[in-house]
This record gives sequence, C-alpha cells and structure tokens, in this order.
Amino acid sequence: MNLQEKHKAGKFTITVELDPPKSSSAQKIFDQAKRLKGKVDAINIADSPMSNMRMSPISLSYLLQHNEGIETIFHLTCRDRNIIGLQSELLGAAALGVNNILALTGDNPANGDHPFAKAVFEVDSMRLLDIANSLNKGKDLASNDLEVPTNFYIGTTGNPGAEDFGVERQKLVSKIEHGANFVQTQPIYDLEQAKRYIDAMSDLNVPIMLGLIPLKSFKMATYLHEKVPGISLTQDILDRVEKGGKEAGTEIAIETLEEIKKIASGVHIMPLNDIDTTLYIINHV
Repeated sequence: MNLQEKHKAGKFTITVELDPPKSSSAQKIFDQAKRLKGKVDAINIADSPMSNMRMSPISLSYLLQHNEGIETIFHLTCRDRNIIGLQSELLGAAALGVNNILALTGDNPANGDHPFAKAVFEVDSMRLLDIANSLNKGKDLASNDLEVPTNFYIGTTGNPGAEDFGVERQKLVSKIEHGANFVQTQPIYDLEQAKRYIDAMSDLNVPIMLGLIPLKSFKMATYLHEKVPGISLTQDILDRVEKGGKEAGTEIAIETLEEIKKIASGVHIMPLNDIDTTLYIINHV
C-alpha cells in the first residue's frame, strides 16, 4: 500500500523529513533513508529549506524511490519558479513517478545562503494547490488539455498552534477546496491544544499528520517557544528540558508520539537529520 492508500484505509502513518545535500552526491541521504526503510511510510524531501541551496527535491525523491524503494513526498515552493516553471517541474515529477507533493509558499532568499537571489513568488501555496489539482484533472493553468493527466497526492500544511481555530479551520477548508488531500502540521508541544485542533477539523475528512520535532536542548526549546510563530511549549516541557536536556527532549517526543497515535492520522517527524534519535523514538512507541 502506498501513502494515499494507507490514509484511505485509516492506517496510522509515519513520515520523516530529510534535507537534500549541498552536493552532487546523494549518498548521505541514501544512507539515512536505508536506516529508516521499513520504519516509516514515506520520507519528505525539503525544497532548499530556509532558502539554502540544495539538490533538487524531485530528483532526490526519484532516486530514493528508484534506487532504495522508499516512498517520498517532495516539497515544492513558489519561491524559485513562475507558473510555467512550477507546471514544468510537476509534469517532470509525474513522469518520474514521484506523485506525493507538499505545496509550500517558501522562505525569503534574503535569509538564506544566496541573499542576493531574486525571489519569484508569482503565486502562493494556495495557488500552487490549484496548479497541481488542475494538472490532475488534465488541464494546465491556461486551461489547455494535457495529453496525459497527473496523479498527485497533494499535501498542505496546518498550524495547531494558531490562536484562532476558526480562522485556521477556514484556511484549511479553502486549501481542501483548492485541491489539498492531506495535511502535515507544524510541530506540537501542547497536547491539549493539538486535541482541540484535531477536534475542530474532524468533520473535514482529511488525514492530518501532526508535526514532531524532538528537542535537543533547552536553548532549542526556548528558541522555538519565543521566536517561531505558531509553536508554543508548555511550562512543564520547558522545565523538563532545562533540567534533562536532550534525554528529556527524547522522552517528551516518545510521550507525544504515543498520544498522537490516539488522535491523528499520522505523525510527521522533523528530526533535523538526527536519525539515531528518530529511530529510538519510533522503536519505543
């Protein structure tokens, strides 16, 4: 069963996000993926995350699927391509059999390793959902017929840390109307808040995979809590990580995953390339 079939069957799914290499060799990612194979349902491949130039996520996704037999979800941002380029990339991905996509707006290049690069942002993630959905229906964005339509399983993002669930719900409703098939959220650290989010979205009948980032240090915990919009840590978690460091962060991640399995369709783990900790967490739940 592929990811889409597992979601339709109501199976709990695990995805792990990896960053592409700043290299022409994908061996490092192959080595990481081999360790995850059989433990996860798919691997997300980021699209030059934080606007730092990396290998193409579509190419790397194809290599992982073709060489390692591991299903992937490629990220596609609106940062670097106009609507012609986005459609071209999507058709190429479809031809390679890379059919799971996470549609994103993308980060500003000013904050990356090429701050002089010109951003495109001709469309945002909502319009990108439209593009992928249109290609699935056999039409390009100019309403021209495709010889063969695509078959994308289209993902979008969600924010359980939103202050107003009514507004967040309406955003998700719009994303579904524009073609989203599943959701991967920002990391959660407040389980009660996550449960309220799931409850608020439950009638939308879309698989929601809650995000999880294992905490490595108290410094990391305070940064996420104070600097990253939409992420809020409880005082209990902050206190535990301040006292116990990475070990406490790993324990919290295990506890969180156990609860996620009770309320959501899956978990999306963002391990910051720490595969050892990721496997430890998965193996202990």
